[in-house]
Amino acid sequence: MLLNQIHKNIIECGTDEAGRGCLSGPVTAAAVILPQDFESVLLDDSKKLSRKRRYELRTLIEEQALDYHVSHVMMEKIDEINILQASILAMHQAIDGLKIRPEHIAVDGNKFNPYKDIPATTVIKGDGKYLHIAAASVLAKTYRDDFMSRIAVEHPEYDWENNQGYPTRKHRAAIRKYGATPYHRTTFKLLPTQLKLDV
Repeated sequence: MLLNQIHKNIIECGTDEAGRGCLSGPVTAAAVILPQDFESVLLDDSKKLSRKRRYELRTLIEEQALDYHVSHVMMEKIDEINILQASILAMHQAIDGLKIRPEHIAVDGNKFNPYKDIPATTVIKGDGKYLHIAAASVLAKTYRDDFMSRIAVEHPEYDWENNQGYPTRKHRAAIRKYGATPYHRTTFKLLPTQLKLDV
């Protein structure tokens, strides 16, 4: 059973991102404030959950959360500022979108930039330890999956509805055959031997 939050009796949001290791699409983050008496034996790190369970939990989270917000940072920004900074920016933007101002921020991982004057604690594998971070991981993952399914309609050859932009064999075979799209991150190594133009 995951813990509710790091500090008791204050307004604390959990935040997490999805899509850092992808070759295409945005990095997506969510910030979630749950009621202090929120309980769920099913909620866990989104990577440990089936797709069906993630979407079931998303409905539960959206119904019961005191506040939540999801933010995408797009490929151009990722290429401009690097994936770590883009991930942190996405988390900041998700917190910006909250209507309730948190008194403390619980962050999945070990890297975070200060957010205004609100104290933050980074927690390695926090999405498997705290409910609000796990909730943020579920929202970030499902909203990003929705985005990738939408753009997969434009570019079905890359199989994004199944690989979500991660570097699978089928995804890389499509890049080798068709080249990169505007949704690909140009600063990422798209192929084991980087894309070259035939001269």
